[in-house]
Amino acid sequence: MPLAAANSRALPLMEAFRTVQGEGAHTGRPSFFMRIGGCDVGCHWCDVKESWDASKHPVTPLDELLSLPSAIDRTVVITGGEPLMWDMGPLTEGLRARGLKVHLETSGAYPVTGTWDWICLSPKKTKAPLPEWYALANELKVIVYNDHDLAWAEEHAACCAPGVERFLQLEWSRRAIQLPKIIAYLEQHPEWRLGLQSHKYIGMP
Repeated sequence: MPLAAANSRALPLMEAFRTVQGEGAHTGRPSFFMRIGGCDVGCHWCDVKESWDASKHPVTPLDELLSLPSAIDRTVVITGGEPLMWDMGPLTEGLRARGLKVHLETSGAYPVTGTWDWICLSPKKTKAPLPEWYALANELKVIVYNDHDLAWAEEHAACCAPGVERFLQLEWSRRAIQLPKIIAYLEQHPEWRLGLQSHKYIGMP
């Protein structure tokens, strides 16, 4: 459960930084990231395990969070951890009031809160998405760690709206093993696209 010390007007902020979106439909778009602490989904291959324990990250007042993006920022990406452990309503409303586009990266394991311009749903085997997320998702991103993940991706795609953008994303530590298999799959299933963590290739956060 979320920490009692944090609420919709103060959130555990792990980090905030300006970068180029490295994944999915908005790859290459300059973006300001807010990484919210706290996650109990528990993916063994997670590359930000330090985000899991929300108590290790400063509970940051809403006004301070809203002041972080600068005048040059156009898109804010809320990620984690699992940001939907917290009520995202005040944060997203405040950012959008500043004229910012607000994007979400979520496993869908928690109820919907917040107002979003783009939702990337990345379902995990350890904690299934709630059904409400499938209709809202603009983008479906499935991490491919083993061969079964391809069939598992199709199960989730069948639950989404027809126009959802679909990505099969290489799990970084197994990219050499899975890349040929994903490419072969894409040749037979062109509704999917290859997902790459391009920010890692170019050395950006």
